[in-house]
Amino acid sequence: MAEDEEIGDLGLDSVFTEPPRPPTPEPTTAVYDCQKGGQIKIRLVGSHPLWGHYLWNASRAFASYLEANPSLTKNKCVLELGAGGALPSIIAIHNDARMVVVTDYPDIELVQNMEYNIKNTTTEVDQQRVSVQGYIWGHPVKPLLSSLNSEPSLSAKFDLIILSDLIFNHSQHIAMLQTCEDALRLPGDAEENSTPMVLVFYSHHRPKLAHRDMEFFEKAEERGWVCKEILTKTYPPMFPDDPGEVDIRSTVHGWSLVRAN
Repeated sequence: MAEDEEIGDLGLDSVFTEPPRPPTPEPTTAVYDCQKGGQIKIRLVGSHPLWGHYLWNASRAFASYLEANPSLTKNKCVLELGAGGALPSIIAIHNDARMVVVTDYPDIELVQNMEYNIKNTTTEVDQQRVSVQGYIWGHPVKPLLSSLNSEPSLSAKFDLIILSDLIFNHSQHIAMLQTCEDALRLPGDAEENSTPMVLVFYSHHRPKLAHRDMEFFEKAEERGWVCKEILTKTYPPMFPDDPGEVDIRSTVHGWSLVRAN
């Protein structure tokens, strides 16, 4: 090749050409109508592989259930796993929970979105009783409990743990249960007339795999939990064109888990 021959651009962008990456979708907003009037606006990430860009029907059912049963959260320490937009946690804050720890996978986009929703739906005074954290199910719970131990008057563990539309993650059932066992107070440590519990709300998004969803409760019972269905509520299906019976996909189920005596 002659020395004066034009070589051109041999940068990687020229050698390995790819179509331009589409822009990340903008965040969206979902609205929850409170039972006593007013609305809560929940910002959702524009898109996410962990499904944080939806306000799930189970989350709406959870919020209305907590509104109707404020004693579950009033003056209690509450933990939400896989919170997404954090609607149930926000209701717990409004219901005067003593402390609320809001968690999802430690992805900066998810964590910042939870922080945004807490900041924009609660007062500055309320926010002093809230901790937003990234957390992976099954990992040590010390970072979660540290938020409770910051005040000597607070319990060392949680009174209520919220799992909203998580059990379709079949491979994570044991990890979720492990976290609940490590983070929930024992019945003997509870205040009088207070039963520490895990509340699990879900829909069968894939009816053909409903039996796999239910394995969560089978595994829980094997580990010493008492499981009881406490609610069914019907909503329009979130994905009308999905396969499977609509009446199954549109139903939200709520269960309580308490430790066997």
